[in-house]
Amino acid sequence: MSAPPAPPAPGTARPAAGAVPAPVAPHALADPADARLSRAATGLLGAFNTAGVLDAADVQVAKRVGGLGGSPMLRTELGAALAARDLADPGLFSLVEVLAPTLIDFAPPELAADVVPRLLSGAELWCQGFSEPDTGSDLAALRCHAVPDGDPTTASSWVVNGQKVWTSLAQYSDRCVLLTRTGAVESRHRGITAFFVDMDTPGISVAPIEMLNGVREFAEVYFDDVVVPSDRILGEVHGGWAVAMSILPYERSSCFWQRIAFLYRRLEQVVEIAPDDERSAEVVGNAFVQLHMLRARSRATQHRLAAGETLGAETSIDKVLVATAEQTTYDAARRLLRGTVEMDDSAAGTAWRAEYLYSRAATIYGGTAEVQRNIIANRLLDLGRDA
Repeated sequence: MSAPPAPPAPGTARPAAGAVPAPVAPHALADPADARLSRAATGLLGAFNTAGVLDAADVQVAKRVGGLGGSPMLRTELGAALAARDLADPGLFSLVEVLAPTLIDFAPPELAADVVPRLLSGAELWCQGFSEPDTGSDLAALRCHAVPDGDPTTASSWVVNGQKVWTSLAQYSDRCVLLTRTGAVESRHRGITAFFVDMDTPGISVAPIEMLNGVREFAEVYFDDVVVPSDRILGEVHGGWAVAMSILPYERSSCFWQRIAFLYRRLEQVVEIAPDDERSAEVVGNAFVQLHMLRARSRATQHRLAAGETLGAETSIDKVLVATAEQTTYDAARRLLRGTVEMDDSAAGTAWRAEYLYSRAATIYGGTAEVQRNIIANRLLDLGRDA
């Protein structure tokens, strides 16, 4: 375990022997500066295009929107290869993974053909307006509402009012896949409609949220009498729940696979500089077992999705495993890179600290660990609600 530190990003000097290298090259979350995050967010796919990667990156995208129509698994593995080499932040890359298929499946064909290539080329960045204050993990309780300018079946536009929160990169986004309440609150998932909203529409304001690690990745988004054309409805009126649920298979398959590759790389970097002793072997071994277990589970999920199977409650197991593996990996980094996370204010120390603090949220974002375990207990093990 006493191998030399990992090579630095191109154009930087190699660290001295025994020094702690930064965990990332262009990884946005390693630097709390908003300018750094903005460059990473808006330049992510543009960089791929410049490097000639985009032709491979859009292999899974349907030919009718400018893709090559290839295998979803090839796209998934490409994303993992990019994440493993610090060429793409898997968190940012996941926005493409979940939102491009949503537009392809639910937007009017001419709209999808127009906007999806822009997302893939890096010309645009999109966000996902789902979570709201006071709803927690209960997405069906959302209250941001849209009212038609007449009969819902013939209205030319809808007026949106309300608030979203924890919207990733909203301050940099050009468009938003937005869930709204179009039925009574009591209708829950049966009264939700999805819209594709331009973020420069009058009445939209964005307030970035600074996280524990100093990064403003999330934001609150306010909608005050925002007019959205009816041709921007995704799917059917009151059919937004189907749009939301369509995202789940991509979020918990390809996105997780890319996250796993990213975490393996982080663990490798820890191994390269950790002390060569029994304590290190135990800590690294525990993290490796968690990652390997997650990878085995995720591999089965990728193959099920590729075979055309419908993914459902069983992906809650994947979510619990990815959160556990992420926190265990960064716990290993904190224990073995002694004092780095807590006290090192160098660029490397700041980077490790930012990622460690971000990992604490792994049991919250995308569905809390408690909710996922209740789903497993209730729907998979038939143990009853809130088991």
